[in-house]
Amino acid sequence: MVPKILVVDDEPQFERLVLQRFRRQLRAGAFEFVFANNGKTALQVLAEQPDIQAVLSDINMPEMDGLELITTIHAQYPLLRVVIVSAYGDMDNIRQAMNQGAFDFVTKPIDFGNLETTIQKTLREVEVVQKAKEAETLALKNEQLLELDHLKSELFTNIAHEFRTPLTVILGMAEQIKTAPEDWLDKGVSMIRRNGGQLLHLVNELLELRQLEAGKLKLNAIHSNVIPYIKYIAESFRPTMESKDLLLHLLMGREKLPMDYDPERLLTILSNLLSNAIKYTPSGGHIYLQADQATESKVEGEVPKAYLKLSVKDSGIGIAEKDLPNLFDRYFQADIGTEALERLGSGQLDRTGVGLSFVAQLTQLMGGVIEADSKLGEGSIFTLWLPIKQETEQGEVKASTKDLVKEIASFSSLDSVESLLVESTESAGNKPLLLLVEDNADIREYLISILSKDYQLQVAKDGEQGIEMALAQIPDAIISDVMMPKKDGLALCDSLKNDPRTSHIPIILLTAKADDISRMEGLKRGADAYLSKPFKADELQVRLEQQLSLRKRLQEYFSSKMLDRNNSAPAQADNPLFSNLEDSFISSFHQSLEENIEDENFGITEMCKAMAMSRAQLHRKIKALTGLSTSHYMRAIRLHKARQLLEKTDLNISEVSYRVGFKDPKYFSRTYSEVFGFAPTETPKL
Repeated sequence: MVPKILVVDDEPQFERLVLQRFRRQLRAGAFEFVFANNGKTALQVLAEQPDIQAVLSDINMPEMDGLELITTIHAQYPLLRVVIVSAYGDMDNIRQAMNQGAFDFVTKPIDFGNLETTIQKTLREVEVVQKAKEAETLALKNEQLLELDHLKSELFTNIAHEFRTPLTVILGMAEQIKTAPEDWLDKGVSMIRRNGGQLLHLVNELLELRQLEAGKLKLNAIHSNVIPYIKYIAESFRPTMESKDLLLHLLMGREKLPMDYDPERLLTILSNLLSNAIKYTPSGGHIYLQADQATESKVEGEVPKAYLKLSVKDSGIGIAEKDLPNLFDRYFQADIGTEALERLGSGQLDRTGVGLSFVAQLTQLMGGVIEADSKLGEGSIFTLWLPIKQETEQGEVKASTKDLVKEIASFSSLDSVESLLVESTESAGNKPLLLLVEDNADIREYLISILSKDYQLQVAKDGEQGIEMALAQIPDAIISDVMMPKKDGLALCDSLKNDPRTSHIPIILLTAKADDISRMEGLKRGADAYLSKPFKADELQVRLEQQLSLRKRLQEYFSSKMLDRNNSAPAQADNPLFSNLEDSFISSFHQSLEENIEDENFGITEMCKAMAMSRAQLHRKIKALTGLSTSHYMRAIRLHKARQLLEKTDLNISEVSYRVGFKDPKYFSRTYSEVFGFAPTETPKL
């Protein structure tokens, strides 16, 4: 391409002079000249001919002089280079021109050999700058492609997560039906069908999105009154809203609005908007669905049309203003700050970044427009306008579509049940107490089906409730999902593993995220085991048995080594079976009793106060660590202290009895004999 140079000078003879002096170069195609007689005209030429690469400009010109032109070009066309060609070649003019962005300065009368050299130098500079800009643009595109690739990877990870949960139920319940059809046939088939429907819905949405982007998705419109259908969709979500303590407000501007619409596409749009409103609105909030006819123009210069105006408004956490322009972009996920998450009561939110993009593209396919308005902390409103057309034959919403409405609404309503204690058909006896923390109702049901025979079960629906129940009951083990509302499984691990009341409890995390990074994150937070969904029932049971077996070894350690008769207080140990919290807890317990060992009235009540724990918490903690009840463990410490005194001092039995808090020497002697197998009088001296 021949380089194009704009020459700006108000003297007509200058144009003729330039063309004459450079006629050989022009014929050879070295460059091409375009002319303007002032700065304003030059800017018009630049706007019309974006391929101009350099500018030669005089300074003293009418309307806009060369110095003002340099400033304007520098601001609007940063890649262009301007050479001043002027008779005003004093240092002040040169300095001012260079300061305002001139690339070079040539004085009149012109040495055309020098001017040609300057032009060549300027064009080389422009070429270098353009290549640098192209490289920068290429690097930016590459960065954008890498980011897009990352977002796609994240999308498929999230989609895999959404697939793994229903797959866990389907595969697990199929095995349960095979093993015990009389117990699980009806309920299991129902759960399999429901979760299979959820999988099918996810797959269909992905396929439809693909078809939509390829321009192959077609509308199946009917002509009918759209208002009852909108109300039917909204009412299907009401149970889910009520379970989250959300109020649904239906604001229908009219009861009748006949128009052409595709029921399934309208369902996809509304269910996405309502599901998002439910997900991002804290308990006690409000969701409004408004529908009416509107007559307005949505495109500038367009004749006003009749629209169905639909809006979904919530009182939720809102969206940052900076995120609104990108909200409907494919893969985009709005940033949710810590404050908003705390208000929402959710440790992690699983978002694929596809829903709103799909909604926007479907709306466009239907000839409509969608807009979003939101403020952080105040909620969001999504409004769409669908053109009212009367071109399709009269029709009704199919029964299968209405069933689909119920199915989609049911996917989110399953997760709202209260915590419960599962009653076993068999006697609880000495069965270990197991706490299940899972927000998905079908997964809870599946876990109960495989564990209820061997464990006493308590169930919590989220991490926050799980922590409360763990602190109240001190279970023998905990199985927890990772992705949950209010507090997730990682937060649950953090909380319980750093609390001396619960630090000893083994925690098994279940998650649909099977990547190494997620697994390592769980283990770093203190999880004792990590299983990815779908998991096998026997693998989970083996993991539980292993963890409880380790706790038995822990009991043996504390009940033997920690009560070494040569040292009544437990020594610091680096046994891998327990953390420093367990060591510290047992040491504190021993110290509290040692300080009050002569006080016969220092019993369980006093120890609970010293350890800042309830009677039940202390009992289950001591039982878990030593295999003994609190009273028996306290008695064992007193007796081991007595044995030390008998071995190392000349105190008589009565004196030793009083020293370790036994007020009756006869009872002391009898108890001592039962524990050690010989009488106090037979204790050998060291």
